Amino acid sequence: MSTSKYVFTETQYSQELERLQAIEHLFDPTSRQRLQSTGITTNWKCLEVGAGAGSITRWMASVVGESGSIVAVDLDTRFIANIEFNNVEVLEGDIRHLPIENHAFDLVHTRYVLIHIPDFQVVLSRLLDFVKPGGWMVIEEPDFAAARAISGKECAYQSVNKVNQAILQMFAARGMDYSLGVKLPAILQTYGLQPVSVAVDTHLCKGGSDIATMMKMSTLQLAEKYIATGAATQTDIDHYGRFAEDQNAWAIYYATVGVIAQKTAT
Repeated sequence: MSTSKYVFTETQYSQELERLQAIEHLFDPTSRQRLQSTGITTNWKCLEVGAGAGSITRWMASVVGESGSIVAVDLDTRFIANIEFNNVEVLEGDIRHLPIENHAFDLVHTRYVLIHIPDFQVVLSRLLDFVKPGGWMVIEEPDFAAARAISGKECAYQSVNKVNQAILQMFAARGMDYSLGVKLPAILQTYGLQPVSVAVDTHLCKGGSDIATMMKMSTLQLAEKYIATGAATQTDIDHYGRFAEDQNAWAIYYATVGVIAQKTAT
């Protein structure tokens, strides 16, 4: 079983919190819509894997109420350790190995988690075991294969595509699939799940947008890892940052694939 480390593990506290909060600001509204479509309500038991800075955990906790419960799991719980909800249990560790008792969950949610795990199939199998018959899985994963510069200054345009190639090589070197998101529906079918809903959000944005800014933050945090692939240089990283700020530059930074599936009732 792989022991690959999460790529953001070594980032500074303030930088990582800012990045996670940017992701929450951008993507929580769509995630909440997907979760609401399952019928989440009071008394539900939910599992949030990759709780990050905790916004979705807090939202679900408020929806299920005191009669419900949330288990929030993350490799690093520094941002949710003191969460203010009494119906939330926070567990720190790898979901592949954590002992989770009474695990008949009505709903299991992950966002941007599986792509970081080489043996994600192990996680999927375990998550499926956690879902009670008739329960729901909502999985959201990126597809970085969609990324490409569309328009902008030539030198920056080329550097963006070099950084995108570095992202591919970094994931590949770690045994991870940077286009996992687009394969999710077919993968879930192999587990006997028929997706109820599949949506692809292609993030075509101009420089200065929230997504461009978030991707600049991620690129700066992972610059050493990208440069180590040999596909991009520090100059490319600098140009990528300026491209992400240029309001006349456009790019697809990645796509997000969201899949909602229901476990067959027995």
